[in-house]
Amino acid sequence: MTPRIGEILVSLGVISEAQLNDALACQRAQGGRLGTILVKLGFVTEEQITNALAERLGTPPRNLAGKRPDLEVLRLVPMEVALKHELVPVERAAGTLRLAIADPTDMLALDEIRFMTRLNVEAVLASESTVLKAIGDWYSSAEEDARKKHLEDLVGFIDAEHAASVELKAEEEVALNLASLDKAAGEAPIIRLVNYILLDAVRRGASDIHLEPYERQYRVRYRIDGILQEVMSPPLRLRDTVTSRVKIMARLDIAEKRLPQDGRIMLKLQNESGRKQIDLRVSVLPTLYGEKIVMRLLDKENLQLDMTKLGFEPEALAKFQNAIFKPYGMVLVTGPTGSGKTNTLYSSIAQLNKPEINILTAEDPVEFQLPGINQVQMKEQIGLSFAAALRSFLRQDPNIILVGEIRDIETAEIAVKAALTGHLVLSTLHTNDAPSSVTRLINMGVEPFLAATSVHLICAQRLVRRLCAACKVREQPGFNVLSDAGFTPEEARSVEVHHPRGCPVCQGRGYKGRVGLYEVMEITEEIREMILAGASALDLRRRAVEQGMVTLRRSGLIKVAAGITSLAEVVRETVV
Repeated sequence: MTPRIGEILVSLGVISEAQLNDALACQRAQGGRLGTILVKLGFVTEEQITNALAERLGTPPRNLAGKRPDLEVLRLVPMEVALKHELVPVERAAGTLRLAIADPTDMLALDEIRFMTRLNVEAVLASESTVLKAIGDWYSSAEEDARKKHLEDLVGFIDAEHAASVELKAEEEVALNLASLDKAAGEAPIIRLVNYILLDAVRRGASDIHLEPYERQYRVRYRIDGILQEVMSPPLRLRDTVTSRVKIMARLDIAEKRLPQDGRIMLKLQNESGRKQIDLRVSVLPTLYGEKIVMRLLDKENLQLDMTKLGFEPEALAKFQNAIFKPYGMVLVTGPTGSGKTNTLYSSIAQLNKPEINILTAEDPVEFQLPGINQVQMKEQIGLSFAAALRSFLRQDPNIILVGEIRDIETAEIAVKAALTGHLVLSTLHTNDAPSSVTRLINMGVEPFLAATSVHLICAQRLVRRLCAACKVREQPGFNVLSDAGFTPEEARSVEVHHPRGCPVCQGRGYKGRVGLYEVMEITEEIREMILAGASALDLRRRAVEQGMVTLRRSGLIKVAAGITSLAEVVRETVV
């Protein structure tokens, strides 16, 4: 019987019997690989484990820095299995599959691969870090190669079948017959290309798709977890036909190329869990080299209506919920575009939505349709503005009013009036933090005594990317870096922070999903008196912190210490 890794390390004097027993006890309690636990407990280093195994097996560790194995070889072992056992297939010869593995004595892992592939298995030694790096690099690049090949095949088919009918030159304007362009946009290959872009964006979890024409390039980018990344560059000659196809799907005027247009596409998908519907908000903008299209993907399944899962600290969540359950007053949510304000507001009214309560919303645009809520789409071109909608709402016997954004003094005055006459008003402002929202209202023309008495709570928020749980690694940036970021000296000496590495689970980005940072300022009697006295935003902020307000930076640092996000993400989105 092959000796286990613990026995080998004890026999070579690398660890003691007592240390092995402690590690085994920890393994029984927490699970995981023995080698990883030994390293985590500080009994041994990864290098010592690799050297000990190499000495006992009589072979040096395998170098995995060379060429990636064929895609067919990688597909024999799914990425999830490779991560589970910390192994990676390196080559196949006849009926034998050679695996690089951190622990060649792990017979259970080798037997699982043997059973799964129906091949003989040969194990070669490789250090844990090189195996994990190879998994991340090889599977990610293999997936990307497969995607590119699919796109090349698709574009190649389009070129072969339809290049002559859609040929465009960047150096000169070519006037295409409108009827021909409409027909070309309806051809199967163009439909397949546009469908591929839409479905690929959904599969990757993108929030926006950008189709961008330039002088000599046609670029497709996705915004994933708040960051734009280029995914493909179709031939420039397909620019107008792709644009026409998207316009047809969004029911826009394909003949109008001089003015911006807005539309919607409803996408119905079939996946493992059944059918799902995704709405796409389409914006077309004329640019120097053609029309740029941005499509916002609105997937109701991704709408998180459970406030406990948004990222609020417990005390901040309690204050926020206390404010929205009051019968009247104003609650403001502030932050830049794309900071998750709409999700927070939808989560709020979802909690308040009951048969005995009349809720009306004025939105631009209505992003998600919520049952039991009376939602109104703003149409400025016909005079249906936020102010006009609010005036009408007050004659609709409302309990709760949601205003998409307070943009001007007219909207602000009507919202304040509604909050003071027995209605709960929820709305948003574009300000950097909670205290400056009061100053913003006053600067817009709202009297200080009205702002002080109508507003009950202000919540500022940001979104930061979540670290991928499958590949995040610990780091120690140093005392000065942590202290400068806002940690106290005691925290800077003891806190553990993580940084992204990248793996197939997160498509090499190191991040997967986003979480909110929240700064909740309750308008207490003391702060209300300060507003009436004309206090500055800085003074309001200082007093709110003294009363227990968690700032955006502090909310971020709490999530860094919890291993939810990285220090770099918090520093990027917040200030001290």
